Order: sequence, then C-alpha cells, then structure tokens
Amino acid sequence: MAATSRALLARRLSLLRSKVLPFGPFSCSSTSNYGLLPRPSVCPPAPGGEWRRAFHDGRPRGPLWRSKKLIGKEALFAIQGLKRFKRDEEMLGGFVKRHVARLLKADKLAVLGELERQEEIDLAVKVFRIIQKEDWYKPDVYMYKDLIVALAKCKKMDEAMVIWGNMRDENLFPDSQTYAEVIRGFLRYGSPSDAMNIYEEMKNSPDPPEELPFRVLLKGLLPHPLLRNRVKQDFEELFPERHIYDPPEEIFGMR
Repeated sequence: MAATSRALLARRLSLLRSKVLPFGPFSCSSTSNYGLLPRPSVCPPAPGGEWRRAFHDGRPRGPLWRSKKLIGKEALFAIQGLKRFKRDEEMLGGFVKRHVARLLKADKLAVLGELERQEEIDLAVKVFRIIQKEDWYKPDVYMYKDLIVALAKCKKMDEAMVIWGNMRDENLFPDSQTYAEVIRGFLRYGSPSDAMNIYEEMKNSPDPPEELPFRVLLKGLLPHPLLRNRVKQDFEELFPERHIYDPPEEIFGMR
C-alpha cells in the first residue's frame, strides 16, 4: 500500500514538472492538462504585441505597496498603540517607554511623518521630543518645517510657535513655504498682528524673499487695508514686474 502511494506521488510530481510548470506560450487554458494546479491564462496577442498574463498577480499596486515598504511592522504597531492610548496619559507613557523609545532611527522618523500626515499633531510633537533626545539627532530644518506646517494647518499656533522658537534657538531659518503656512495659520486664527510679526521676521531672514508669503498676506489682509498697504509697498519694491489684484473696496466694507 505504501509503495503504491509513493509510486502515485512520484508519477504526479513527474507530471507536474513536465506538464504544468513550463506551460507554453500557445496555451490559452486556465488550468493544467491534468487538472493538478491552476495556471494563468496566456493568450496570443495581436500582431506586433506582447505576451501578457490575463489576471492580476495579487500584489498591491501603487502607493499602498510603497508605503508598506517604507513603514515597518514595528513602526505601524507603534502608530496604532499611540493612537489607541492617546487619551490615557499613564498608558501612553508606558507604551512610549516599552515600544516607541526602542525603535530604530528610520522607524522613529517614519512614525513622526505618518502621525503628521494623519494630523495626530499632539502625538507627533511627543515623538519629535523623543527624537530630540537621541544621540544621533542633528537639528534639521526640514523636520522642523514639516512639524510647524502640520501644526499651523490644524490651527495649533501656540504649539507651532514653541517649535518655531526651538528651531531658531538651534540657528535654523525657515524657508518661504514655512513662513507662508505660519502666516496663513495666524490669519485663519484671527491674529493679523502675529502674522505681521512673522512677516517682519521674514524680511530679516538671510534667504532671498519669494512671492508666496507676500501673496498669502496680501490675500489674508484684505479686511485690514493699513497692514495690507505696508505689505503691498514692500512687494512692489521687491517684485516690480509682478502685478497685484486689488478687489473693489465695497466687498469688504472699506471706504
């Protein structure tokens, strides 16, 4: 009985190797000749075309596949745990010590970026503070920029200015996009005076000025004509070939 079973198994393996795996390009069947294993259907193409498999091979496509490669399993576990315990400080602190603090550099940076993308800003700030304590940490203007922009978009301007102060203490200067997002955040927050303070700081920056922050201010200061005129004069001096659209004053009740 055992010998018969072994002989039958050997015969099936022989058929599998010779008939199923090396299927020819002219086979249009979706199963093997002997019904042992399904195989992809490959049909002759149009003249001048290429041979193509007729079904999806099952792998994820596009950004999902790339994101799974960029974020490891431990980083994903850390993100899920941080979000789960974010309303319980005691549980959150324990989870950070046990799982987040032990992550590798690449995983910590991936966790920070993903939390910023998901607008979990308070958790992102906590992870950023953990990164600052690492031996490998070096002040990076782009890391500050991403965090400040995320805070400004969520209208957390007090926290954004704390991070802004930390960045300046490390002798780093923001770029035009960072200035523009912080200025836009203060205008949305209803604080044009703070937006003008950032504008004055931008004018003293060692980097050459760009149009974007000026245009953000010119649009946001429409209800404040005196402040807008100051920015408009500076814009015309720096960019004499550019034009500014001035809407009718009646729209904003300016007489």
